[in-house]
Amino acid sequence: MSISRRTARTVRILGVASASAALALGAAGNALACDIKDFSAEAKCDGGNSVIVVKSTDTSKTPATVTVFLEDKGADAKKIGEQPIQGATTITFAEDWKPDAVYRIHVKTADNSRFKVDADIKGNLTAPATACKTEKPTEEPTDSTTPSQPETTTPAPSESAPESEEAPSQEASSAPSASESTNAPAGSENNAPSPAVGDSNLAETGADSNTGMIAGIAAALVVVGGGAVFFGMRRRGANSNR
Repeated sequence: MSISRRTARTVRILGVASASAALALGAAGNALACDIKDFSAEAKCDGGNSVIVVKSTDTSKTPATVTVFLEDKGADAKKIGEQPIQGATTITFAEDWKPDAVYRIHVKTADNSRFKVDADIKGNLTAPATACKTEKPTEEPTDSTTPSQPETTTPAPSESAPESEEAPSQEASSAPSASESTNAPAGSENNAPSPAVGDSNLAETGADSNTGMIAGIAAALVVVGGGAVFFGMRRRGANSNR
């Protein structure tokens, strides 16, 4: 049975279309597959903080775990940490990296995942040659006001202290002056006018020779007055009996 040219051409067209579809499906399958090439890492500064950022462009959304190691002479010196990652996203590791430090980033997919990845990102990560500059903390307004409080409060006790110190000094200065005036000797200048004061007191109280005469006259007048009263009353009584 012979095949016509028309049929042969149709079969040929169908074969080419099938091959093209297969290639397209294969390419699409490879594009959705998870591969180590889908991951990259970078050491950078984030607001003055040193960090390591791992980026994934995996469109298959295969769950995986990223582990970061600090390298020293080609060997793992320290495990920085590990974080899960899935799909096209980025994760950040807080790491105070030193200039030119070398890190190894390992990616491993889950055991039950369709696509298997268990490898390091090609080429170890090398930190920049310049470290991150730390930002200076902003000064709070309370810091500027708190030191001023001791300056306003400290002078108050210092002003009252001299007043309390001056009071005893005045009392001390007044106490000796009183004792000096009371304990002064009899022959000092402070007691010089005392004889004059004594003479005046004797004159005022009548301690001279005129005092006895005045007292005698007063006694005689009292006796005469008493006798006159006695005789007067007696005379009045005799007249009343007649």
